[in-house]
Amino acid sequence: MRTSLFCKNPYAFGILKPINDELLAKNHRVIWYVPEDILEKFPYKNECNYTSNIQEISDFKNDIIIAPGNEVPPNLRGFKVQIFHGLAGEKKGHFRIRKYFDLYLTQGPYFTSRFKNLAKKFKDFDVFETGWPKLDLLFQNKEVYFNEKQILLKEHNAKRIVLYAPTFSPSLTSSFAIKDEIFNLANSDTLLLIKFHDLMNKKVISDYETICAKTPNAKIISDNDIIKYLILSDIMISDTSSVIYEFLLLDKPVITFKSNSENIKWKDISDPKELMSTFKEVIDFDKNKNDRKWIIDNYHPYTDGLSSKRIVETLEEYIQNKTIPEKRKLPWGRKRKMIKMFGKIN
Repeated sequence: MRTSLFCKNPYAFGILKPINDELLAKNHRVIWYVPEDILEKFPYKNECNYTSNIQEISDFKNDIIIAPGNEVPPNLRGFKVQIFHGLAGEKKGHFRIRKYFDLYLTQGPYFTSRFKNLAKKFKDFDVFETGWPKLDLLFQNKEVYFNEKQILLKEHNAKRIVLYAPTFSPSLTSSFAIKDEIFNLANSDTLLLIKFHDLMNKKVISDYETICAKTPNAKIISDNDIIKYLILSDIMISDTSSVIYEFLLLDKPVITFKSNSENIKWKDISDPKELMSTFKEVIDFDKNKNDRKWIIDNYHPYTDGLSSKRIVETLEEYIQNKTIPEKRKLPWGRKRKMIKMFGKIN
């Protein structure tokens, strides 16, 4: 099975790497597409086969193209497979069918039922539930970072670690509204870790860096992969970021600012001044613990760390029963968009 792992943004790296490893373990051929504008952030240059040339992806003669993003050039050979870049089903466009994909591999029942209904409507793609590959490392490494956490706490003389992970979208991000309040959490008891989205406004990052420089118990995390920090942290502060659901799957508490989720199973506030009191309330009494079970059962019930294995097995079986397409039909406007985005393919 010849497979391309298709990146458009750096968030794709951590999602696709477990699939890369599973494919290679089963002796399948793999190539990554990593555009030049994000190549410097690609952390696997020394261990993965990759290219920034879309023509090389075409010449690879794919059986499968796997993408966490929303677009794939339609005239590439192979089944186009959507595996998603997050768990926030409430975000605009999550359930939009853009006609690029032959196959949707979903994370849990909440997503599977919605996409199966859409498959009945559009009749040009299939849906299978496999779990999300990015979370394989989350469940495989739950105990790995224990010693590192103890070192961090001792270094900062803290009792707990709080992770602030806002979304980048200007209409949804909390980074402006709670900037002053969030740094009040960084005190003698609490280490505040801040992880920004790859697409976060550069001015926001600069402002936070300035404050962090004057706040001993606050630091910005620059790693592309947030998995380690989800495991290290005791509580998360966010807004309408899909990373909320990743954290909830570890059965740990979350506080959000003006979340627009349709399934809020955690503490949500609408006034920045409520942050400190809500934080203290959650630390003293985690009353949403039972509610988190609903999220786990419906959004991602797979805790075995084997979603990548299920994905590869699903794809192996799929191509045995289907004719591999040479291209996918799209309206001319969308084809032109793909040419503008990725370049022409011979």
